Amino acid sequence: QVQLVESGGGLVQAGGSLRLSCAASGSIFSFNAMRWYRQAPGKQRDFVATMHSSGSTNVADSVKGRFTISRDNAKNTVYLQMNNLKPEDTAVYYCNGWRIGLADYWGQGTQVTVSS
Repeated sequence: QVQLVESGGGLVQAGGSLRLSCAASGSIFSFNAMRWYRQAPGKQRDFVATMHSSGSTNVADSVKGRFTISRDNAKNTVYLQMNNLKPEDTAVYYCNGWRIGLADYWGQGTQVTVSS
C-alpha cells in the first residue's frame, strides 16, 4: 500500500513563497493523477492542483498564476510551488493519489499559514 507524506508547510508572510512536497512510498505512476487539496478551518476541502500521469496539469482558478504543480519521477515526489501567497491561502494542504475506480489515497496534511 502506497503512503503519501507531505512536508514543506509553515508560516510565511503575505507575498512570500513555499514549496510543498508529497513523497510517495511507491511509484507515483501507480496513480492516474496526483492532486493537491486544501482545507481551511470550518470549510470544505477544495481542489488546488492536479498532475496526470501523462504530465498534463491543471490548477484551480483561485491559485492560477501563483501555484505550480510538478513532479520528480526519480524521487516519486510531487511538488506544489506556491508564490505570492495570500492570507486566504491559509489551510491544511493535502496530497491525494487518484486511481480510476479505486479509493483515493491521502497524506496526513501540512499546515500553511500566511500572515498579513
